[in-house]
Amino acid sequence: MATELEQLAARLQEFARARDWEQFHTPKNLAMALAGEVGELVAEFQWLTPEESGSLNVETADRVRSELADVTVYLLRLANVLGVDLVEAANSKLDESERRYDPELYRGSARKAPPLTS
Repeated sequence: MATELEQLAARLQEFARARDWEQFHTPKNLAMALAGEVGELVAEFQWLTPEESGSLNVETADRVRSELADVTVYLLRLANVLGVDLVEAANSKLDESERRYDPELYRGSARKAPPLTS
């Protein structure tokens, strides 16, 4: 049974296919579109205080939700075109982070861990 993420990726692929947009969905173009949408998301927070960013008004929350959707769409489409399983990749990255960031050493710290050695 397909996960919701897989179902959404398939829906996005069909959406692009039905409009003959797959020709434009190269990794380069999708990555650039993703970066643009992330920029639009960041712009929603740009001049907010940390407190304001944690309690958005209705209008801003709606815009943030829309930008998050755009980011998700382009990220899923890019992963699909490249054959990347996002859930597997995210779990793998989290496994690596768990090895790099010992809770006893990094609790409450924003410092970066050194790279893992083989």
